[in-house]
Amino acid sequence: MLLKANVLARIVAGDIDLVFRRWKRASVKAGGTQLTQVGVLGIDAVDVISEDRITSEDARRAGFDSRTELLASLPNGELELYRIRVHYIGEDPRIALRARDDIDEAELEEIIVRLAKMDKASRYGNWTQKFLQLIAENPATLAAKLAARTGLETPVFKPMVRKLKALGLTESLEIGYRLSPRGENVLTALNKQR
Repeated sequence: MLLKANVLARIVAGDIDLVFRRWKRASVKAGGTQLTQVGVLGIDAVDVISEDRITSEDARRAGFDSRTELLASLPNGELELYRIRVHYIGEDPRIALRARDDIDEAELEEIIVRLAKMDKASRYGNWTQKFLQLIAENPATLAAKLAARTGLETPVFKPMVRKLKALGLTESLEIGYRLSPRGENVLTALNKQR
C-alpha cells in the first residue's frame, strides 16, 4: 500500500487513522505491519465497504474535508473498496540495526548463515558477498550502474539489495547505497573466510 509523504506525516502525527483503497484483493491484513519511508505502520483493520457506508467522519479520519472529496479521490472501477485502519508504530527498526557495529560472534555467524541461505535460494548463485563488496567499493553510485556491473537489470538488482538492507547491512542514499557499519563488519568477516 503506497502512501504519499504528506499522508504518512499525518498518520505519524495522529491526524489520519483511515486509508481507503480499491483493490482486487487486500494487499495488507489486519494485525500486520507495513514498512514505509517514515517508519512502521500497524494495520488494525481491513474491511470491504461500499461507498454508501462511508461517513463524513470516515472522510475526516482519512484526511479529507468531506465525504465527497474522499470519494472523488478514489478511482472508479469494479475493484473492491477497502477501509484500512492504521496507526504509527515507530521508526524503521533497520535504522537502529544498521547503526550497530558491535556484532558478537553468535550474531555474526547467524547473519552469515542467512546470507548463505539467500545465496542458495537464488537463481543468481552466490550474490550476497559480491553485492556487499560492490556497494562498499562504489558508494553513492546509481543503482542502474551497479546493476549493469552485476549483469542484472535494475528491477532485479534493487529487490536483492533490499534483502541486504532488511538485515541492516546497507543504507539507501539519495543516489545509490553504502554499507552500514554493521555491513562493513559482516563484509570484513566474509572476506576473511575466503
